[in-house]
Amino acid sequence: MRRFYARRRVNILAALSGLIASAALFHAPTASAALPTPVSAATARSYLAALDVTSENRTGYSRDLFNHWITISGTCNTRETVLKRDGTNVVTSSACAATSGSWYSPYDGATWTAASDLDIDHLVPLAEAWDSGAGSWSGTQRRNFANDLTRPQLIAVTDNVNQSKGDRDPAEWMPSRSAYTCTYVRAWVQVKYYYDLSVDSAEKSALTGHLANC
Repeated sequence: MRRFYARRRVNILAALSGLIASAALFHAPTASAALPTPVSAATARSYLAALDVTSENRTGYSRDLFNHWITISGTCNTRETVLKRDGTNVVTSSACAATSGSWYSPYDGATWTAASDLDIDHLVPLAEAWDSGAGSWSGTQRRNFANDLTRPQLIAVTDNVNQSKGDRDPAEWMPSRSAYTCTYVRAWVQVKYYYDLSVDSAEKSALTGHLANC
């Protein structure tokens, strides 16, 4: 009889544990899509070692030379596509404008419910790309870079955080949320490697230091 009650207590405890676990799963927030997963830290280190180290040259740069926010599908341009990808429960109008939803900015940890509070950051800024080799590209190459949804290059973030970043590289600016450091530098190196862009010496030193801790 004692064994029966002992077994019964175990079964009740197991059932309660299952209910608690199920409730936790039910109430867990749905993870939103975000930046395409960058290469591993080990791969990023090998990519970084292969990048040319040169001084930067911004002569002739204009943002207009990078045709950005092109039509991706139907009425949706690149900005609208990233907002839909990176948000949770995003509702759009017939013109593909996000009318509601929730967005988490991994740079600073803020959550927003208005699309107007978000910028789409070029993780490797357009001016930085120009400095690093894009000045010699064709218009088509620059357009592809500015609208790249395949590499970890475009991400929805808090607008004033993106504006504070400006055109700065990781030697000059990093996301304030340290939990995102490794993702950020792995993505930066992957994009530079894929597009055969150079790094300057301070940039390489900063990237090397961050990747050593990933």
